[in-house]
Amino acid sequence: MQKETWWQQAARAVTLKRLVFIWVGLAVFSGGVLVGQRWHGGSADYASRTGLPQKFDYTQVDKVYQSLKDNYNGKLTEQQVLDGLKHGLAQSTKDPYTEFFTATEAEQFSNDLQGTISGVGAKLELDQNGSVVVVAPISGSPADAAGIRAKDIIVAVDGKTTSGMTATEAVLKIRGKKGTQVKLTIVRDGKDQLDFTITRDNIHVPSVESKVLDGNIGYMQVSQFSDDTDELAAKAAREFQAQGVKQVILDLRDNPGGEVSAAVGLSGLWLDSGETVAQQRRGSVVSEEYRVSGGEPVLKGMKTVVLMNAGSASASEITALALRDQAHARIIGEKSYGKGVVQQLIPFDDGGSLKVTVGKWYSPKGTNIDKKGITPDQTVKPSDDDIKNKNDVQLQAAQDWLGWQN
Repeated sequence: MQKETWWQQAARAVTLKRLVFIWVGLAVFSGGVLVGQRWHGGSADYASRTGLPQKFDYTQVDKVYQSLKDNYNGKLTEQQVLDGLKHGLAQSTKDPYTEFFTATEAEQFSNDLQGTISGVGAKLELDQNGSVVVVAPISGSPADAAGIRAKDIIVAVDGKTTSGMTATEAVLKIRGKKGTQVKLTIVRDGKDQLDFTITRDNIHVPSVESKVLDGNIGYMQVSQFSDDTDELAAKAAREFQAQGVKQVILDLRDNPGGEVSAAVGLSGLWLDSGETVAQQRRGSVVSEEYRVSGGEPVLKGMKTVVLMNAGSASASEITALALRDQAHARIIGEKSYGKGVVQQLIPFDDGGSLKVTVGKWYSPKGTNIDKKGITPDQTVKPSDDDIKNKNDVQLQAAQDWLGWQN
């Protein structure tokens, strides 16, 4: 039997080793994130779904490696080649949500998921054309202050094209030390090219903020679904209850998603234990159901409006549809991003990881919104003047609708 080369051993380990799923992210940042899930089904079952053979013939890859080694006019390390192979395996899916992370990238991805970032504060993702697109600027961040908007396409960072970059690679180019500057070239609405020079800053955003508005309306803004979301949302709900709040606005605008468990926990403030928040399917087969487990539905029965826009994605969309289907919530704003697929993250012993799409999610009534988004019950789009003058017409529309329900 022919002895395997070092890269064959490494590649085989990447594709075949049995590992535990830890977390999945945002999208970068967008995520239907599954935390603490384990692999269901054997390798033969998954191979039949993908169409890949049980044993892979590395002969042609070895020829490319030998040619690169013998002819490339430059320096390469063994680790660079290994990382390139792993990145290439993930990119071969042509799925913008499936990507390999090196140890450094995986650490940064985890920090992003928990809201700890150092840079300009723009959540990024690859679109179906492979372009680096802004899912949403973080409220109050340097990117937000500079005027970066959801669905802006970043075509260059400091004059270097983003063509061919993964979303994570683009993020790492944009990140940097506090006080340094980065130049972003973006295309807006498919036509206008604009340059932004932004000063980086340290950014940590708690995932939930809340207050009571005029008319005794509870307002809860969830910026992303993180480890702290359940605790902070439950605290806000108890404060609403203590103040006699009977109507609620849940603001999911520019929320790119995050952990599915956090979306289920948030939905449980309105839904009884055991109620379905979403299903995960592979093809037509239901592989997982996400149900509310325990906790008190403090906000059950309250008239509720969910605010959404083009920056609302994944776990945000899961929550919005669950509340519309199960709690009769009204959705106001703009069509959402349209991410109806779920990823899991497979960690490796060297600190790297593979974020891979494992299925589609469906609402309790069987709706999948991938590439379509959620059409709101009431469409309200701010004008340029509204944005400039910070006139929140969507929030006002929610308050008006709740006022009419009294």
